[in-house]
Amino acid sequence: MLSEETIAQIAAELAEADRTHAVIPRITARYPEATVEDSYAIQGVWRDTQIAAGRRLVGRKIGLTSKAMQQATGITEPDYGVMFDDTVHESGAEIPVDHFSNVRIEVELAFVLKKPLEGPDCTLEDALEAIDYAVPALEVLNSHIELEGRTIVDTISDNAAYGAMVLGTVHRRPDEIDLRWVPGVLSRNGEIEETGVAAGVLGHPATGVAWLANKFHQHGARLEAGEIILAGSFTRPMWVSRGDDVLCDYGPMGTVACRFV
Repeated sequence: MLSEETIAQIAAELAEADRTHAVIPRITARYPEATVEDSYAIQGVWRDTQIAAGRRLVGRKIGLTSKAMQQATGITEPDYGVMFDDTVHESGAEIPVDHFSNVRIEVELAFVLKKPLEGPDCTLEDALEAIDYAVPALEVLNSHIELEGRTIVDTISDNAAYGAMVLGTVHRRPDEIDLRWVPGVLSRNGEIEETGVAAGVLGHPATGVAWLANKFHQHGARLEAGEIILAGSFTRPMWVSRGDDVLCDYGPMGTVACRFV
């Protein structure tokens, strides 16, 4: 376990890297003894400093929700980070690529809660009952830690590599559509790069919402009404650069587009 002083120092490094759009050396290379608990503590200190500076928390992102990504990182459960109001964009947005580091795009569904959700025994059915609606979303990944050799400890510390999200305009209640079969066809500059289906996220994209509620219960917390939960990608990350036009077709849930400038 890392000392409180070390945790605060790493959180300050990450805050500065976020401010300057820089990349820092791997935490696990410098502190090989760091644990997953340490990484959430680092994220928590960083989060609290952002809130103290005036940013408003609007939701949570869930990552590592596919078997392939879990196997790649050697972890057997998802991870999570926080999302602030200034990171939410509407479809069609122009996104400055210089605001991020190691910029990639993932295809996801987001859920907006209509009532609080808490563990310890939250089920998929409980999550579906608490969800107001689903909306298609693109997640912009933003990694402030060097990628080579990176572990789950590095990623969680870095707010689970969350940078921003772009939300679509089609809203569907969970009883209006079988969310497992929502498709995602992701294109860059008119060329299809990735495809997937939402069932790739833990068998059902809302399963992660129940997992997160149970995880929060361990810390004496719950998910609140109005929060946005970004549920995890059902495609591989796609690298983007300045000038790229990105479009994802979600079939019955419409399209989401953005341009990197």
